[in-house]
Amino acid sequence: MEQFPQGHPVRVYLEENILIKELFSELFKTDPEKDYQKFYNIFNQICEVEKHFARKENQLFPYLEKYGWTGPSQGMWSFHDDIRAIIKDTRACIEAKEFENIIEKTTNVYNNLIHLINVEENRLLPNALQLLKDEDWEEFYEGDSEIGWMFTTPPPRYPEILEKKSEDINNEPEYIHPSMDKKRRKLPFSLEGRHHYDEGYLTPEQVNFIFKFLPVDITYVDENDRVIFYNRGDERVFPRSAGIIGREVKFCHPPKSVDQVLKILEEFKAGRQDVADFWITFKGKFVHIRYFAIRDEQKNYRGVIEMSQDVTDIRALQGEKRLLDWE
Repeated sequence: MEQFPQGHPVRVYLEENILIKELFSELFKTDPEKDYQKFYNIFNQICEVEKHFARKENQLFPYLEKYGWTGPSQGMWSFHDDIRAIIKDTRACIEAKEFENIIEKTTNVYNNLIHLINVEENRLLPNALQLLKDEDWEEFYEGDSEIGWMFTTPPPRYPEILEKKSEDINNEPEYIHPSMDKKRRKLPFSLEGRHHYDEGYLTPEQVNFIFKFLPVDITYVDENDRVIFYNRGDERVFPRSAGIIGREVKFCHPPKSVDQVLKILEEFKAGRQDVADFWITFKGKFVHIRYFAIRDEQKNYRGVIEMSQDVTDIRALQGEKRLLDWE
């Protein structure tokens, strides 16, 4: 591990593997009946392995696909899903305080994660190091940071970069909100650097603001089934990172749901359907997921937009609210 610089993605994966083993060592020294809360807290730390999985699925696997190795996107992702199901079952057992089953189930989680670690360290990561170039690893940090790590303190940025000088920040162009007046008038702003949309003119920066602050996750897949865009909201329902751009959409979903995704694309392309929607409970949130077929003026298929939104609070609304309640 020491051969990798601080913050290198491979080093971080290895450090997380060490952390997983340390947490299990502490967990198995803890009696769940005598010290339930400690046992539960340690198990919750182990559950942060979801971030380890998500970074591999959304960051590492797309680069492996780029160099022709698609196996991990299918086989290892399926194994991730199997472990997720085992963790979910074990969590339910712990929360129900079924003490007679807890050790057996947590041992099952341990055995599966140790097997995964062995595959990672003996096959996945060594092969990835042979396939990926240095500049590839240098592109990981932003996407990794969006998903997160198992550590309470983020690892150092790799590669280390110098912070912007304050004078550079002060010289950045100031964002000016477009006019909201519906009255047709001479525009009070220059059209230079702006694009005309169905109604109105926006700079690329302003378009980015709209997508960033919309309280929904949006992913755009083009007519060739390649992901070409997703919005980077601060509180995404599902993790995304830059590695999915240009990736085939069939590799961007868990293997168990790929058939449904491909069915949606088939129906949209054939013009038989235009909308597909689902709603699920995910990490305590009620999530509405919708797919929309995109067609141009001539009704030619131009892709699909996937939109996901946490509607837990919206679903609970009752009556009316007509006044501010900020005070």
